[in-house]
Amino acid sequence: MRRAHRLLAGVLAAGALLASGCAQSVDPIERLGRKAAQQVPSGPGVPGSAHKRWGLPAPLVAAPKPPARRPKMPYVVDRVPTREKVVFLTFDHGAERDPEFARMVGDLKLPISTFRTGDGTDLRTLSYEGQRDEICRRRERLLRPPRGAYNADTLRAAAHCGVRAVVLGRAYVEGERLLPGAIVLAHTGTTGRMLRHIQAQGYAVARLEDYV
Repeated sequence: MRRAHRLLAGVLAAGALLASGCAQSVDPIERLGRKAAQQVPSGPGVPGSAHKRWGLPAPLVAAPKPPARRPKMPYVVDRVPTREKVVFLTFDHGAERDPEFARMVGDLKLPISTFRTGDGTDLRTLSYEGQRDEICRRRERLLRPPRGAYNADTLRAAAHCGVRAVVLGRAYVEGERLLPGAIVLAHTGTTGRMLRHIQAQGYAVARLEDYV
């Protein structure tokens, strides 16, 4: 369990990449996270019986190879423009504290993305300077504003801090038909059911940072 927890912590930390407009980070956890993320395969599904331990009918479908060049997309992204049957799972930072979820991600080599949402404060209640300080402090390449709330000052501040895109997405709804490129706002407690639903519709799971 400790090994899986450490692996997940590294994978989750990889989602917080350095932003070009912010100070250079020397946080060893971030460096370790990027290295750990490179160890999560994007090729064939995980062999063996890991999928059985988590109630999945088969190993996860291999994610398609990311495009050589990322498509031009709007600054605010709620879905990746692709025709591939692939979806992107996103979680709030702190998901690694769920030990069961940590084991699942480690066993399945599940590619996920996490976002720091600070204390959940609606960014629109802050001045431009307040938003800039908050966003730059996170040092993220992709930003998900708490509860998806943002305004013009958020976009200005994000651009100043080197954020590549503001990511929205939709909450997972059990039984809902998936669409190619869907960005799913997921919760650790429903991950198993969600993966079975994804498999039933013939979709693969990929890491959002590889596409945006």
